[in-house]
Amino acid sequence: MRTTSTPHFAKAGLFVAASIALGACVMFWSADHSDALEEVSAILQTSETILGQSFSYPAGKPTKVTATIVTMPPGGTTGWHEHPIPVFGYVLEGEITVDYGPHGKRVFRKGDPLMEAIDTAHDGHNTGEGVARVLAVFMGAEGVADTTNVAPPK
Repeated sequence: MRTTSTPHFAKAGLFVAASIALGACVMFWSADHSDALEEVSAILQTSETILGQSFSYPAGKPTKVTATIVTMPPGGTTGWHEHPIPVFGYVLEGEITVDYGPHGKRVFRKGDPLMEAIDTAHDGHNTGEGVARVLAVFMGAEGVADTTNVAPPK
């Protein structure tokens, strides 16, 4: 019985040909789409939360990033809660007023970015006339809750 195998130089030739083809595709795409990216604008760069707290990522556990869109009807509320981890927020639509108890209230409108307070009770209210939507990105860890419901501060 006769067996055949591809000689090593033929395998190398296939690899080189595939690499050249891939490179040509990348060069063609780059040349054809060089104007596709118009601008990159930072919307937030900070080392502090909205209340001036410094923050760090949870240590000792595998990281877990969760991105959500929170939608609130007019007059809706999040209820009192807190986050033990860093949370980035970006208001996609509407207006939200967040009550931080003894730390005061802050109003966020469409296009506003924020790093949410950590371990501080707060309650968000949709104070706009329409639906409010917020992109919330929780930068947590496996086994660590992103949000905990709490009683209002006294």
